[in-house]
Amino acid sequence: MADDLAPSHARATFRSVAFLIWFLLLLPVHVAALVSGSRWSRRIPVVFHRGLLSLFGIRVRRVGRPSQKHPTLFASNHASWLDIVVLSSLAPVSFVAKAEIAGWFFFGWLAKLQRSIFIDRRRSQAVAHGSELARRLAGSDNIVLFPEGTSGDGNRVHRFRSALFNFAERDTLRGLTVQPVSICYSGLNGLPMDRRNRPLITWYGGMDLLPHVWRLLGLGHMEVTVSFHPPLPEISDRKQLARLAERSVANGLALALAGRARGSAAGSRPSTR
Repeated sequence: MADDLAPSHARATFRSVAFLIWFLLLLPVHVAALVSGSRWSRRIPVVFHRGLLSLFGIRVRRVGRPSQKHPTLFASNHASWLDIVVLSSLAPVSFVAKAEIAGWFFFGWLAKLQRSIFIDRRRSQAVAHGSELARRLAGSDNIVLFPEGTSGDGNRVHRFRSALFNFAERDTLRGLTVQPVSICYSGLNGLPMDRRNRPLITWYGGMDLLPHVWRLLGLGHMEVTVSFHPPLPEISDRKQLARLAERSVANGLALALAGRARGSAAGSRPSTR
């Protein structure tokens, strides 16, 4: 079992080169779409990330369906930088990210290309964050919010920060669709993952990013279960909305960890059925 989980440097090298080629092929098309304001600026990231799933050997098992309403705010647990690739392959979305990510070498640039919203998560900045999020939602952008405020080990859901749901108290966003989403890294090389080897894929705490990326790219075939839960009822109380979203996401993660989530799989790319 240990040998099966050992990363291959040759595989990591191949996938890194393939990523660079794929990125350079789509970059000028995406930049042109962004500059021109074309609707393709929202679809190209979906194509890009679906290609990455194939290159990285990742199979997505989808449970439920993402909301087709615009705008929709997806409230998801957060376990890895790979969450961005997985969720972006399933729907045209932008992300709410920590302000410091904007300054990261290369990764910050990737986040900007996907029109991420960079926020200061300090409680004193909650109003400013809410204003920018409200503006983007009012423009019919679908947004992914990670309400835990940080990434976890993939084995449980941390408390959702209610301050990140202050958009619920804005009259301009009455009737906004909020859909909880659970992400579970469930398999590696055809075998179920457990809490001991899940950190091979999840990224959290004080883990260095680049060594983690390299090790993950050297792994074999991976499986992730993504559960889209029923949208939440319209609620203007941010604390109540945060608790309902947290409960739904936690229940979905528990089912996936127990192998009881039922969905559709599509090889190395997401199901579109």
